[in-house]
Amino acid sequence: MESQAERRAVAGSGLVGDRYATKTGAFSEREGAGREVTLIAREAVAAANERPGVTIGEEETRRNLVTEGVDLGRLIGKRFKVGDTVMVGVRDCPPCGYLEGLTRPGVRAALEGGGGLRADLLQDGTVRVGDEIVELPGPA
Repeated sequence: MESQAERRAVAGSGLVGDRYATKTGAFSEREGAGREVTLIAREAVAAANERPGVTIGEEETRRNLVTEGVDLGRLIGKRFKVGDTVMVGVRDCPPCGYLEGLTRPGVRAALEGGGGLRADLLQDGTVRVGDEIVELPGPA
């Protein structure tokens, strides 16, 4: 994983170049909603790093977007804008054994309850570092 200043987002696919948009991710064959974009709160990563014996970088979480100051759990079932894209929060994104296997022991437990949000794209656009996340009114 590497940081990008901006990335094009395509509804029904994901972020251009992402392993799941290209169907090369480890779990790409799985079907279902919430597989286009993943978000994680910077605060959750910081809290994980406060646990004894565990450190994880934001890029190691394998999430597409790192947020700050946003309650991601509140976005489940809601539409929201990031840049000029529109997404819908589908479900939480708990840390898994696969992530821990790629990083180090203790990461899964450290991120428990703060693994992030899975979302789908409703509108194409571009996501940029620093874009505000704005919840949209109305049904998802």
